[in-house]
Amino acid sequence: MSDTKTTLKGGEFIIKDIPAAELFSLEELNDEQKMLRESLHEFMEREVIPNRERFEQKDYALTEATMRKLGELGTLGIAVPESYGGLGMGFVSTMLACDVVSGANGSLATAYGAHTGIGTLPILLYGTEEQKQKYLPALATGEKFGAYCLTEPDAGSDANSGKTRAVLSEDGKHYIINGQKMWISNAGFADTFTLFARIEDDKNITGFVINRSELEDPNSMTFGEEEHKLGIRSSSTRQVFFNDMKIPVGNLLGERNNGFKIALNALNAGRIKLAAANVDGQRRITSLAINYANERKQFGVSISTFGAIRKKIAEMSTGIFVSESGAYRAAKNVEDKIEELVTGGMSPENAEMNALAEYAVECSILKVYVSDLTQHIADEGIQIYGGMGFSEDAPMEAAWRDSRIGRIYEGTNEINRLLAVGMLIKKTMKGELDLLKPAMAIGKELMGIPSFEVPDYSEYMSEERAILHNLKKVFLMVAGAALQKYMMDIEKQQHLLLNASEILNQIYMAESAVLRAEKHFDTDSVQAAMARLNLYKAVEAITTAAKEGIVSFAEGDEQRMMLSGLRRFTKYTNMPNVVALTEKVAAHFVEKGSY
Repeated sequence: MSDTKTTLKGGEFIIKDIPAAELFSLEELNDEQKMLRESLHEFMEREVIPNRERFEQKDYALTEATMRKLGELGTLGIAVPESYGGLGMGFVSTMLACDVVSGANGSLATAYGAHTGIGTLPILLYGTEEQKQKYLPALATGEKFGAYCLTEPDAGSDANSGKTRAVLSEDGKHYIINGQKMWISNAGFADTFTLFARIEDDKNITGFVINRSELEDPNSMTFGEEEHKLGIRSSSTRQVFFNDMKIPVGNLLGERNNGFKIALNALNAGRIKLAAANVDGQRRITSLAINYANERKQFGVSISTFGAIRKKIAEMSTGIFVSESGAYRAAKNVEDKIEELVTGGMSPENAEMNALAEYAVECSILKVYVSDLTQHIADEGIQIYGGMGFSEDAPMEAAWRDSRIGRIYEGTNEINRLLAVGMLIKKTMKGELDLLKPAMAIGKELMGIPSFEVPDYSEYMSEERAILHNLKKVFLMVAGAALQKYMMDIEKQQHLLLNASEILNQIYMAESAVLRAEKHFDTDSVQAAMARLNLYKAVEAITTAAKEGIVSFAEGDEQRMMLSGLRRFTKYTNMPNVVALTEKVAAHFVEKGSY
């Protein structure tokens, strides 16, 4: 067997299969990463979990104080190179820290994510050496906190349409900025602000960085009151107003007219980190629900003995396994790409930018899938708790409220669904990915006579891998035919793109779970059961999305042929016993008492 690893390019998973040996997962954390996870988990249990009520009472000072303690631990500087006062750990470690820190409380998760992600990364990736030396050490230690000012009242998903303006002063030494930003996380206690404004009549926005404490006129940056939000109640969220605010010309971040690119790359990082940030919340919610179900008695027995409750527990637990599988698979892809580019002579900062851009499709997939699932898991948590789940005295209603923002952060899930497919199409148009040849090959396959030979699926996970291979054909069949029909107008077909995105998302996540189970667990394991259970659900979701897409644009013989192909590509030889798989998963976690 060759030692050469098949490194897939971003989005290439849809046309190429990889062996399970090449997937990275949580089971492969090194000793340093395990120690990091353990120490952060202990911190959460000691400093955050006991203060749940205070966080729910809009205790912004508690959020700030907890962030300072995280800074003292070095946790705020995990992704910052040692030369700028950080720990300089790899991308997988930064994902792991985000995972553990973010699960205990949504308010803290928001403050941490905003500071370490969009509050720090633009300076690290685009700042001059002087800017990095000035701003990063204080951000890495928590001496100062960061905020990121992009969204405006009329510029949300369309970020480049912002109206905040920057004009060069008469002496050429300052930019004078006027405008308004909203939904700015950490605004109440941040000092370092990354902000975006359009210089005069430029086509694109430009980035700037400033310490609030260093403004010539402190009143030139003012703040609205704290927003009263559905969830994440102790995360500081305010409007920011710029009133003839003077920023030295040396504080321009990156290049003029390049702010939109900075914003997009920061969002790529934010999307994959948001997936990690949701995973431990899923674990905690599910563990609480299992514990409650074991303790709650009705009709003389624990409700965890009831099939309807066990089904929920099995599906919640399976969702966590799938979320972990996809998130850490992609994290290692990004880390490996960074190392490859650095070895080739690229600076670490440029390498990280390019690696995140390379896997932007996967970042969007993860953001959508995991945040959607977290909301569902929180909802099921309330349902298992019953009436108590609706009460503020129990933890579920806060978890549900906090989880809701994940579907809006870092670009709404609808935008990200469209983006994932749109980026794949752009990669195809640029010649970076060849989706057209495989799509044409599938067209020929549909015209041929199908094989009636019964395959040998005696090898572990062989049928699951074959089904995943065929599900990729479903995507290529639907997307390829739609692209041929609509060509450059495809972006206007949002209903169709949303269907294609659902297929894409389900394939990536199901494949990640199957390969993880195959690599690390045997065929009778609960992990194999979860991978199989999820794949069955994915096939059902893909069948629905593909059918809806096909009938929306194909007619007559073409439609009949594609629907026939859909049946062929989603067919099991050995249909799994879904109820038995569900019971196996439920029995395992009910007995364990947690995820």
